[in-house]
Parts: sequence; C-alpha cells; structure tokens
Amino acid sequence: MNEALEQVILRRDTWRGRSRHFGGLPLPANSDAHSGGLKSGYRALDDALQQGGWPDATAVEVLTDSSGMGAMGLFLPAMERLSAQGRWQAFIAPPWTPYAPLLAARGIDTQQVLLVHPRSREDLLWSIEQALRSSTCSAVFSWLGNGQYRYSELRKLQLAAADSDSLCVLFRSQQAAAESSPVGLRLQMREYRKVHILKQRGGQQQVDVKLSPSDELPHQPQLWELPVWPATVASSSAVSAG
Repeated sequence: MNEALEQVILRRDTWRGRSRHFGGLPLPANSDAHSGGLKSGYRALDDALQQGGWPDATAVEVLTDSSGMGAMGLFLPAMERLSAQGRWQAFIAPPWTPYAPLLAARGIDTQQVLLVHPRSREDLLWSIEQALRSSTCSAVFSWLGNGQYRYSELRKLQLAAADSDSLCVLFRSQQAAAESSPVGLRLQMREYRKVHILKQRGGQQQVDVKLSPSDELPHQPQLWELPVWPATVASSSAVSAG
C-alpha cells in the first residue's frame, strides 16, 4: 500500500472527523453544528457575523491606527471562554506587555498566556504558522505592525488557520485596508467601541457595529483600558506571562 495513503487511512479524523474545540464542545467535522462561531460576547457583533460569532477555520484581521492592544477588548470574552480549555493563548510580537492582573480579574489563566518575541520578519511569520499548526493553542494573537506582506505570505497563515482549531487574529495597520487579503474576516477599529466589517466571507460587509457597554461585565476591568508597558525584547522562544 502507498505509504502516504496508509497514513491517511490510519488517521482517526479520516473516519471520525477532526475534533473541534473552537466553540466549546468537540464536534465531528461533518456535524451540522460545526459551522457555529465562537461567541464574541457582544450581541450586536454576533448578530452581524455570519457564523454568529468569531468564525472558525479562518484568520481574522483587525486593522487599527493604534498598536492594537486596545482592540483586545473585542476578544476578552472569547479569551475567557477559551481559557477553560487549558491550552496556550499566544501573543506573538505584541508591542506592549499585557497587564496580567487585569487578565486574571476577568477569569483568564495568565499561566496559559505565552509571549513570543520573534527576532525577524521571517521568525514572526514562522512563529504564527507553527502556533496555529501545533494544536496546543486555543488562540493566537499576532501583531504584524506597519509592514507590508505579500499575499502569498498571508495566504500561508490563512491556510494554517483553516486547518487549525485556534482563534487566529492578525493585528495590522489601517493602511493595509487598501491591500488584498485572503482572510475570511477583516475588521477596522475606526472609533471607540465601534467595529467596521470591511470584509466577511458569506456575510455582511461594509457595515458598522456599535458595541454596547451593557455587554461588559459590571464592576470588572475592561481591556479597552488596558495599562500597557513596553515589552522587553526577547528571543523567539515563548515565555509565560505571570
């Protein structure tokens, strides 16, 4: 028997479907419920997203004028839910160090947070792809900065996200809006608590979504007000943020 074919036949997910933990419970790949998204925690945004939440099997681009750390408020509820999986939540090339006490106050296990500081552009792209393909990360947040990226480079990340059960978020500058991108969902942060859906596969596009403060947990700190300090430049090896 052909060796490659034998490996495919022996794989459990060939017959049972790949287990998906993205939205909570594992589901077979051919399940009707498989297409459900991970709830964002914001009702207006979930209503506007085609899968009713953060889509699986695709990367999400968030375009922002700032460093992107303020936009982490979009993903705080999802991070809290994903924390229950006990897998890493990777922060790759963050411009600032996340404030661990704030994350902990929102129920996110900071011992599951990895800070990765690649030394080069090549290391950055490699780190994102490897984190997505590792199956050990429930979420991969990456900061691509103001640099320009070839469509082929972004497509490689998109393919890794499509084959992953991780929430994949790429933070880029607003200038990237004029460039083509293979990701399934592109968002712009134009105003405080307002999200513009620039592109969405199979769903609404070019619409603004206002995020209601009523969706936030009362008397809890929000990542919109995240205190930030300069991140220490380190090697591309991942370190835990405690």
